[in-house]
Amino acid sequence: MLRYGLLIAFCFGLLIPQDAHSADGKNKPKAWTEAPQDDADYPFQGEYLGSKINDCRQCEPVGLQVVAMGDAKFSAVEYRGGLPGYGWPIGGDRAKYQGTREGDVLTLTGEHQQIAIQNGHTIIKSIGEYARQVGTASFVTRQSATLGACRPCNAIAIFDGTSTELLKNGQMTEEGLLKEGTETRDAYGDFRLHLEFRLPYMPRAVGQQRSNSGIYVQSRYEVQVLDSFGLDGEFNECGALYREVKPNLNMCLPPLSWQTYDIWFRAPRFDADGKKVANANFTVWLNGVPVHENLDLATPTGGGKRVGEGPNALPTKIQNHSNPVRFRNIWLVHHGIAGTCNNQQLASTEASSALAGLLAKIGSTGN
Repeated sequence: MLRYGLLIAFCFGLLIPQDAHSADGKNKPKAWTEAPQDDADYPFQGEYLGSKINDCRQCEPVGLQVVAMGDAKFSAVEYRGGLPGYGWPIGGDRAKYQGTREGDVLTLTGEHQQIAIQNGHTIIKSIGEYARQVGTASFVTRQSATLGACRPCNAIAIFDGTSTELLKNGQMTEEGLLKEGTETRDAYGDFRLHLEFRLPYMPRAVGQQRSNSGIYVQSRYEVQVLDSFGLDGEFNECGALYREVKPNLNMCLPPLSWQTYDIWFRAPRFDADGKKVANANFTVWLNGVPVHENLDLATPTGGGKRVGEGPNALPTKIQNHSNPVRFRNIWLVHHGIAGTCNNQQLASTEASSALAGLLAKIGSTGN
């Protein structure tokens, strides 16, 4: 499954660093920007990978995503074959669970099985008269293969943690991270954009209130940023071209993980009379996995509809949705307006480089 471009590390213990952040506003759900010590649910949230016996009595990989919902309540999704982007086939079998935590044990119940989680390990049991253990899994941490990607020599360093000179109203944290609510100083036509983002942990928030931001390409087309971990991957969730096209699969990792977007954008084309002759085109990787490939987009998205399309390039924005989403390592390769290389060719070249880098990293670890 190396083609999905993800590195996976197995962690059988959980580290819970210090420091918490509260969201501003009396009625807003609390938002942590660092792993909390004062939330007993947090250690259970995340991904698990293991194996189970299927109905044909064959052993097969199984993945599990566990989502904290606040006040000891949880939801979870089981993936037959592995995890999204790591073994689970797009559109493959899934099973949903609900459950609660009592002390240091989380119990999740689905239609046919029950899962118990303690100290980063899970036991999967069947339900019914002949209930028995059918599988196990352990906590894992995944990392995008494009995390920390070095900018090419022809790239523009939009934000490298030292300055906001190339951003309008850009603000940095004390740790040198970029806050939400800014836009590029300059406008760009066709480009490849790399950025890294970290979603806050907001267990009591739901829907569009849960760690929301967005990348407004040319102020017209929003690539959604949202805590969609463990959800279905709908047209308003992370990886979507907001409310227009849902991602091919939900590659959102747990909140407080550093995640990546790699976006190849070709602006729409207009003739001398101002008539559009070619749609905008997107290739988008979320955490190193393609979620849109060579996609023609006929219209702006969301708030971009008020801006409308045109031959003029506009700044690219990072939306402020009142949630403390953080960004780093933002760079852009500008291809101009009338490039001849389409996004599919560009992404194919980048994919080869990413795979080579992934193999090199795996080789260097001795795995």
